[in-house]
Amino acid sequence: MTHIFLYGPPGTGKSTIGKIIARTLQLPFIDLDRVIETNAGMSIPQIMEGQGEAAFRDLESVTLKEIVGHASSVTKVIALGGGALLRDANRQIAENAGKIVLLTAELNALFERLNKDSERRPLLAGDLKTKLANLLEKRREHYASFALKIQTDNNSAKQNARLVQIALGRHHLSAMGEYDVIVGQVANLPYGNIIVTDKNVAKHHLKKLNVEKSIVIPAGEEHKNLETVSRLWKAFLENGLDRKSVVVALGGGVIGDLAGFAASTYMRGIDWIAVPTTLLAMVDASIGGKTGFDLPEGKNLIGSFHPPKLVAADPSLLCTLSDRDLRSGMAEVVKHGIIADPELFALCSNGMDWVKNNLEDVVKRAMAVKIKIIEEDPYEKGIRAALNLGHTVGHAVELVSGFRLSHGESVAIGMAVEAAYAAKVGVSSRGTVEAIESTLSNLGLPTRIPDGMSHEAIIRAMRVDKKKSAGAIRFALPVTIGKVELVDATDLESVLATET
Repeated sequence: MTHIFLYGPPGTGKSTIGKIIARTLQLPFIDLDRVIETNAGMSIPQIMEGQGEAAFRDLESVTLKEIVGHASSVTKVIALGGGALLRDANRQIAENAGKIVLLTAELNALFERLNKDSERRPLLAGDLKTKLANLLEKRREHYASFALKIQTDNNSAKQNARLVQIALGRHHLSAMGEYDVIVGQVANLPYGNIIVTDKNVAKHHLKKLNVEKSIVIPAGEEHKNLETVSRLWKAFLENGLDRKSVVVALGGGVIGDLAGFAASTYMRGIDWIAVPTTLLAMVDASIGGKTGFDLPEGKNLIGSFHPPKLVAADPSLLCTLSDRDLRSGMAEVVKHGIIADPELFALCSNGMDWVKNNLEDVVKRAMAVKIKIIEEDPYEKGIRAALNLGHTVGHAVELVSGFRLSHGESVAIGMAVEAAYAAKVGVSSRGTVEAIESTLSNLGLPTRIPDGMSHEAIIRAMRVDKKKSAGAIRFALPVTIGKVELVDATDLESVLATET
């Protein structure tokens, strides 16, 4: 968990945005300039006027070293002055200690903000706009050299703070228990007492985690049942786990659901950590606290809300996935784009080659959609039901296929079918349906119920689905890309008859 440094020209909102991020992530916030003033016993303008800019830069270097401390120091959000990293030594300190996010804005936006600010800035004294333009030009190449950039012009400070968190892949959830979600390498993270994984994952990734004990179970949805949960409980006992123990779930959604449920019920609940190894699990299944297992009648009919203490998503673990598994995960990414991120949806239309070259960005953006929704509605009393888009039909198709269709393939079919139904009942337009079908097809995902699959069997499975209410089944239907509406339906054959 490395420090977060906010850097950029004066007026980009580094301190304001930094305070919001620190509050959200529950981390200490430090403004480098304010610490310099406290240590010196005078303001920065006084230091500059009395001792000169070079002396101020020396104080800046010393103070930065003190704030960062050693490698094991508490993670902080640190707002830097607009020239704090001009010295190579300072930049190296920051780069070695954490992630630097450059906040930027156009000249006119910066001028308007600074013109309203009462703070004295010695380097901008006099004709503010001219001095500011000269400073930006002087530092243009310097600022351009930072990889992580957030344009702050047209957003509120809260929106910009969220964009920084998405860019970093750093979140703290609190609506249903307190836990962190991070995107990054998993090798140096703190881990638990025992790993639960499956045979496929174990051969690729088990040795990457520093945990001695492990339970390796067969891979596949067909093993997501009470028998496997019982096996986990017994293994926990045999390995001496107690109420202070921590279980690590290393794998896809099935492993997360099973290990999380076993942890939620063992000794009335012990902690667990999710280390997802599939795209689907990273962007969806590992986040939100839902755990459980299947019955023959349907998926996830038995379960509990028991969020992990940490979700550590390392996109490098996805390199061992088959093309089919990667495509399957993209169904959930597309779903998140349809629900709340039109730009993410548009990126998905670039196809799998683009996805493979931008996996980290895909994970971060798709993950952020779900996090925002579940923080607003952790127990699915309202907006969280939007995450069921494609799943009402999809779960049933997956079950009726005997799990020959993957979860993602089934959800893709479900999204296309439910989108067509939305157009049929006037909730959506045919253009939206075509956009969804086209994007799914470009990713190599199916959009039609397989020939010969019984509609009657699908309907039976839908009727046992957890989303039914008072005889009707509630669907999350796309209104347009970026907006979903909840609609109750009783004529399920009409839903499955997808021609509009």
